[in-house]
Amino acid sequence: MAEWKNGFESSTGKKIAFIGSECYPFVKTGGLGDVMYALPRALIRQGCEVRVILPLYRCIPDKYKALMGYRGSFMMDLTLEGRTFYVGIMEAEKDGVIYDFIDNREFFDWGNPYTGLWEDIPKYCYFSKAALAILNYMDWIPDVIHCHDWQAALAPVYLRTKFSGTPVGSARSILTIHNLRFQGICSIPHLKYWSGLPDYLFNYPVFKINDDEANMFKGGLAFADRITTVSATYADEIQTDFYGEGLNGHLFYHAPKLQGIVNGIDVEQWNSADDKLLVAPYSAADVLEKKPENKRALQQRLGLEVNDGLFVIGLVSRLTDQKGLDLIDSVFSEMLDSSTQVVILGTGDPRYESSFRYYESANRGRVCAYIKYDESLAHQIYAGSDVLLVPSLFEPCGLTQLISMHYGTVPVVRETGGLKDTVEPFNVYTGEGNGFTFDRYEAGLLLDAVRRARDTFFNNREQWNRIVVRDMEKDVSWENSAKQYLRLYDELKGI
Repeated sequence: MAEWKNGFESSTGKKIAFIGSECYPFVKTGGLGDVMYALPRALIRQGCEVRVILPLYRCIPDKYKALMGYRGSFMMDLTLEGRTFYVGIMEAEKDGVIYDFIDNREFFDWGNPYTGLWEDIPKYCYFSKAALAILNYMDWIPDVIHCHDWQAALAPVYLRTKFSGTPVGSARSILTIHNLRFQGICSIPHLKYWSGLPDYLFNYPVFKINDDEANMFKGGLAFADRITTVSATYADEIQTDFYGEGLNGHLFYHAPKLQGIVNGIDVEQWNSADDKLLVAPYSAADVLEKKPENKRALQQRLGLEVNDGLFVIGLVSRLTDQKGLDLIDSVFSEMLDSSTQVVILGTGDPRYESSFRYYESANRGRVCAYIKYDESLAHQIYAGSDVLLVPSLFEPCGLTQLISMHYGTVPVVRETGGLKDTVEPFNVYTGEGNGFTFDRYEAGLLLDAVRRARDTFFNNREQWNRIVVRDMEKDVSWENSAKQYLRLYDELKGI
């Protein structure tokens, strides 16, 4: 791995600034953190210059703070009153990506990244404005400013208002929707005060959603030059009542600038051929020989019956309704026949934690519910399971099905969002496909998909083995996605 640095050496190519609230390895609560880490690195490999702008949260581990160098500071006005706030810049570099951290203890020196909307609205008003201000301060003017989720949604608005006559105002903006469920909704006076933006923006085409409330994401979507989301299917779904989270009409209006680009995974972090957490690393060339070794190691670690001939179902997930766990819960006993074992890893809703613990206690040797997160166990479940369940109610993109395929574990998914875009249903007649799918959100259809997978595993092993190898050979890296973003950046330079 490349060494961390606190300086910047210029290169050639498009200049892209990423603005977002989290990024692995500094701070991560979900898939956004993975994207903010992996996509910039893929763009660097395509010849771009990339800066990633983040808050300097107190919770960032000291080992990373020690690698940052002071870049400068200034005072910036914010709020309707024009109050001034300190903006410090701490900088580090890794693998060619520059990371600029905005330092302000008043906003970022307490709690976790997200606390409560009342506190988070001021925090991310400040962050969006300061992110643009530091680009001017450093005289590093990007071609495109790529913003992520509601926490950075004010940046496209500030870009065309407060910064329109400044150097950074020449940049184009993209706003990516990672999960539309979270939008930054608050009272109109609260957002108006902290943003310091003019009254005319607080109408229905921009921030306003009702007589009392404003929506930060809505305003950013209105002002961004382009909108992307993390799969083509999700881009269509969010224009409907069911998936649109109240913004479907707004997104339908802005559909001409909306595009879905599916995520990839970091194939260096998730590399079964060089995974030190596995007892038997493997590639597509020897997966059929080595995968059973990993299954046995997983069974042994979790206290399950060690038996190559059993069908192991894995679940690595946040335990929430969004992930389709109510479907799993309602058919668990039917899914667990005498030839099947189930392994669960994750935390979340106490209702599901308790339910899965009960299934474990009632089925010792056949079920393990590991109700916490363990990185090494996640790797071992991906390698040792035969299938991975992802029956989500909605899934903008999803990473677990991509990782499971990359590890030769066949996904069983509901046809929604990125799951539909990345998993082709297996066709027993043609042999095509790389997973097992169901469409409507019904427990019986999930059970049917599991049974089809299990039947293929036991009764059509030749076809099953072809699916496993096909999944491992599928390109799930960020390279294809980065090329699509590059084409979009090129389009933006021309408008």
